[in-house]
Amino acid sequence: MIVVSDASVLINLDRIGQVSLLAEIYGEVLVPNAVWNEVARGLPELSTNLPEWIKVDAAADQELIRKLAADLDAGESESIVLALERRADLLLIDEQLGRRIAMRFGIRVSGLLGVLVVAKNRQLIPAVAPCIRELLAAGFWLSDEVIARVLKQTGE
Repeated sequence: MIVVSDASVLINLDRIGQVSLLAEIYGEVLVPNAVWNEVARGLPELSTNLPEWIKVDAAADQELIRKLAADLDAGESESIVLALERRADLLLIDEQLGRRIAMRFGIRVSGLLGVLVVAKNRQLIPAVAPCIRELLAAGFWLSDEVIARVLKQTGE
């Protein structure tokens, strides 16, 4: 399975001590250079000890990256292009506009909460609710509607 990730999923899972879930679920995660630069700024301790399951890769289509950058940040733009170029099975991205654009290209998307739902379903974590509380405490914004939907989906 080829999985590409934007920075938000990596950074926020690391903030709650759950970044290793990505390795457990997907084995390997590709991140474009712009995403890795963002992760390195936000999490210098992770960037100095690059886990073997994170592979930094470059997206080639600079023209498409520039076009997407009119509406998205550099990491989101490069993540979409890298997912297209590598024919990724999944793109991990939280930003709504980025998700909509990726889906227009036919890319399957999931976000941070989707990773947590998969982790619970595979019994890698006992519950999603404590992770959501930690994310909120760390400043990750989620609507009450999204929280309720995820908790209902996971039977919590």
